[in-house]
Amino acid sequence: MTVFSETHCVHRPHWSLARTWLLEPARPGFTSALSSEADVVVLDIEDGLPDAEKPAGRHAVAEYLHGDGRAWVRISSAGTPDWHADLDAVAAAPGLAGVMLAKSVSAHDVVSTAQRLPAGTPVVALVESALGIESALEIARSCARIAFGIGDFRRDTGMCADPMVLAYPRARLVIASRAAGLPAPIDGPTLRVNAADLARDTEVAKAAGMTGRLCLDGGHAAAINRLLSPSPDEIDSARATLARLDAPTSHYDGSAGPTRARAESVLDLAAKLGVL
Repeated sequence: MTVFSETHCVHRPHWSLARTWLLEPARPGFTSALSSEADVVVLDIEDGLPDAEKPAGRHAVAEYLHGDGRAWVRISSAGTPDWHADLDAVAAAPGLAGVMLAKSVSAHDVVSTAQRLPAGTPVVALVESALGIESALEIARSCARIAFGIGDFRRDTGMCADPMVLAYPRARLVIASRAAGLPAPIDGPTLRVNAADLARDTEVAKAAGMTGRLCLDGGHAAAINRLLSPSPDEIDSARATLARLDAPTSHYDGSAGPTRARAESVLDLAAKLGVL
């Protein structure tokens, strides 16, 4: 998909391949974020706004989506008064590209949301609690993709941000997504105050098997996109691996199949992202 602005155009992959999901609070001027380098811009009418600003935010997003605008929207957790109000505001908007559902804890949360939306509207389930992690496979079987809400998860469980500590919940989401046939999950964001950790955090997400990240600052998008895309070295290595396996003298053993599949997946992803 290519998005045009007055100054430049941005090529964005399909949401199933999206690396950066920019959460943009629905305050005046939010449309400027639509020309960012993020693969997906999510207009945030949940935690991105104080309670007092949510009615105005809903109205602004609904007006934009009923006009010429198109975007994803993050809505409040299922069954809450804010969830009802959010869906009342945006569900029928022709410009609604998809919904990110906050604090998902069950398949029912996702299904009840999808039932309020036009058929085929993708729902990304934000898993942000211990209960959500324990229900990961159930949630994955009902949604389009899973995202990890690290901040609320840490608040719920008391866990720190150390990658070793969060390895288990990340692994649960990656395995559940794969088992349900979904794209790999979306990791949580790097806070603006921790911008120095952006590269490290992104490498952690990639090593865990995640292929996207939430983003709170449009300025982080380019670095995340680059780090979550196959690098020139990875592409060269994949090509060399396939050439070696295809050589007449190639020695095949029990690892040849997985090795070939990994190399092919690198080149396939690079082609889809336009970095081959």
